[in-house]
Amino acid sequence: MFGIGMPELLIILVVALVVVGPKKLPDLAKSLGKGLQQFRKATDEIKEGLEEHESFQELKGLQQSFRETLDEVNPRKMLEDANPLVEPKEPKLDLSGRQSVFDAIEVEKQAASEQASVEVAQPAAEQPPAEKTSPQPTKTAEKEAQPPAAAGPKEA
Repeated sequence: MFGIGMPELLIILVVALVVVGPKKLPDLAKSLGKGLQQFRKATDEIKEGLEEHESFQELKGLQQSFRETLDEVNPRKMLEDANPLVEPKEPKLDLSGRQSVFDAIEVEKQAASEQASVEVAQPAAEQPPAEKTSPQPTKTAEKEAQPPAAAGPKEA
């Protein structure tokens, strides 16, 4: 039906029973059934009238001829049979610039490994550890170290 399931239909019937009442519900159902029957008859008559009408028949004929034309043309087959104007070519890879970068990196690695081996073979001369001296107090540090003067009257 119209997307109405069994539970919804039962709810509608219960509401109709409460609103209309049990005495008038059968009469209402009969009149509703007759109305639906008349509606179906009217739509069937309209469909038959259209099918008999010439313009409807012409539209059906146009539709059929359009489908036949599409089947004959078959655009996919036409595209497969067409020759391309330009043949695709394989791209050429020029890796000479890359190779020069790789060579420069290799030279740097060798130079770094040679320098590391020289440092391992000749350790740097050891310097004696510097004596730790206490830092000399600055003037601001001396002022902070002095106790504050007693707050009293100044004698002149």
